[in-house]
Amino acid sequence: MGGNLRRAGLPGGPDTSGTRPGAEPRPAGTPKTVGIVWGLLVLNTLGSAGAKTIVPLPRSLIQMVTMGALVAAFALALVANQRVRIRASAYVLLLTLLLVSSVISSASLESGMGALFRCFRLTLFVGTLWLLSRWWDGSLTFVRYHIRAYFAVLGSVTVGLVVSPGKALPDLYGGRLVGALWPLTPPQIGQYAAVIIGLTVLLVIGRRTDRTSAVLVIVPSLVLLALTHTRTATLGLLLGLALAIGSLVLTSAAARRFFTWAVLCSVVVAVGFASALQTWFLRGQSQENFSSLTGRAKVWNALLAAPRSTAEKLFGVGLGDKSFGGLPIDNSWLAVYNEQGLVGVTLVAVIIVVLGGVALLRPPSLQRACAIFLISYCAIASYTEAGLGDASPYLLHLALAASLLAAPAQAAPLVLPEAPRRHVPRWARRSEVN
Repeated sequence: MGGNLRRAGLPGGPDTSGTRPGAEPRPAGTPKTVGIVWGLLVLNTLGSAGAKTIVPLPRSLIQMVTMGALVAAFALALVANQRVRIRASAYVLLLTLLLVSSVISSASLESGMGALFRCFRLTLFVGTLWLLSRWWDGSLTFVRYHIRAYFAVLGSVTVGLVVSPGKALPDLYGGRLVGALWPLTPPQIGQYAAVIIGLTVLLVIGRRTDRTSAVLVIVPSLVLLALTHTRTATLGLLLGLALAIGSLVLTSAAARRFFTWAVLCSVVVAVGFASALQTWFLRGQSQENFSSLTGRAKVWNALLAAPRSTAEKLFGVGLGDKSFGGLPIDNSWLAVYNEQGLVGVTLVAVIIVVLGGVALLRPPSLQRACAIFLISYCAIASYTEAGLGDASPYLLHLALAASLLAAPAQAAPLVLPEAPRRHVPRWARRSEVN
């Protein structure tokens, strides 16, 4: 399986240019170290809280691994980009402004010393993105890095499910799939599965990989997504793909065929399996619990009703663990408002608007479709998931979108040395005149 995937250019090596229509090789100027750096960023954003694993892992050890991955990513990026050449990026610039706002809000230590540590982590994260921006040229290179990294994470989830089904489907999470080797929650697994499914489908439509290799990625990921019972990831996948494929409908026959078949299959499934879909969607919850978004609305109301000073309204209370009153906020906008204030909310909104606006202004292409999918997914998931204000997979998804929307770097013109003038003797010049 690994060989097929490498030949297809999904989680493996570079494309075999010229063997498939529209194949695109990995840019010659992108070192393999960059892919390792991207994988380390993914490892850093996996988090340290989650389900109980087969082999108990102390949280301090997990934090050491994730933070060590970030430090290693920054160091390797600096080695790969020794001259510190960066490209102008509105996305990373806005992240830098968000970092400054986070430092201002965390300086009061209202959230404890942990806020400054999180600011340091965000500094390394943003600094690594600046160093990687040198290779953001609108190609699909980072899409393949993204798929490989998260495919490897889902591989660990699959191994945990096979080795210990009881640990992977615990009663504590209502029988939903969790990480049994690495502590991953159902929403995390659902997010990773949905993102690589969407990107792989778009690569198939754009003929940048063969269908066999794509099936080897999509089918297992769909199974894992179904086992997580994650509604946000499922809706984000469906709506994000609808918008992304819709952007290709006018220029791609493959996109039109896929869209038509997808609509027909959706209608058949919705009619024939309506009861099973409703049961899966409700996850055995009562109507009251479902209407309150599994209790999230109560936390949101309490957060908005809490008294705040003018400084706290503007800059928040500093970076924290995305909780309020000991309960998770599970909303990116309210989490940013709580920790980075209205200034942070404004910057995050500008990030989404700028990326979305640039994507709409680009001509139809596979890169644009992938960017639209990622931006749409993050915008949809932000309603019930936190992460847009701190180093997280969502910021990595948006960084990938920014790399896809970057204009291709223009090669410097080749300047040839001037050929030396040949000396012509005077008698020869006279003979030419005569």
